[in-house]
Amino acid sequence: MSTITEITSVAQWGQVLAAATPTTLLVVSFHAPWAAPCAQMATVLSTLASEYPVAEPPSTQWFSINAEELSDISETYDVTAVPFLVLLRGGQVLETVSGSNAVKVRNAIETHAGKTTEAAGANGAAPAAVAAAEPEADPETKKAELFKRLEDLVKAAPVMLFMKGTPSSPQCGFSRQMVAILRENSVKYGFFNILADDEVRQGLKEYAEWPTYPQLWMDGELVGGLDIVKEEMENNGEFFKAYTAAAADAAVA
Repeated sequence: MSTITEITSVAQWGQVLAAATPTTLLVVSFHAPWAAPCAQMATVLSTLASEYPVAEPPSTQWFSINAEELSDISETYDVTAVPFLVLLRGGQVLETVSGSNAVKVRNAIETHAGKTTEAAGANGAAPAAVAAAEPEADPETKKAELFKRLEDLVKAAPVMLFMKGTPSSPQCGFSRQMVAILRENSVKYGFFNILADDEVRQGLKEYAEWPTYPQLWMDGELVGGLDIVKEEMENNGEFFKAYTAAAADAAVA
């Protein structure tokens, strides 16, 4: 049965692409350790991979990539939220699936792998790990789960930017200016594209008690929007000093 290989470097991914045969379907899952849905998706994909035998040449190959640690690869495939699935063949993207909908993921993979649901059980039911429906949670429970997710998100990196778009393609002028400020000050930061996840986009406004974007968070605490960041920099010339690439390198050394 097939298994999932974790990609740990850009060079390793380049080798995978170079070695892949034109007929092999590459199933690539982008994840982040702080995102709870990614753990669920890992289980789903592991179950699906086990249904595909290892052949020569392989009909499918399965990979997992940390979207934050290997951001260069993430940007290549326009990964703006996790979990995020990319299906490739012959160097071309066939389809992408954003989110943790197991049925969509399974259907996409089977469509491009040319595999039907022969793996279903004798009663026609798909494997429980893939097709089991989640019971509908009550509003208070859903809100608590969302706030726990947001709590993890704002702490995903020492500096987190919640923006419209991505650093390489900002979708509003304020987000573009914020990215420019962080780059000019050599700040190491994580980001989240709120346009790719409406639940986060709306929920963070309530969680932060701050109604607009972009939002900059440092050490899990809200700094504010563009105007507030500019004010902080005017009042403190070393506002970002502890979060620069040089500071991070010094801490490691």
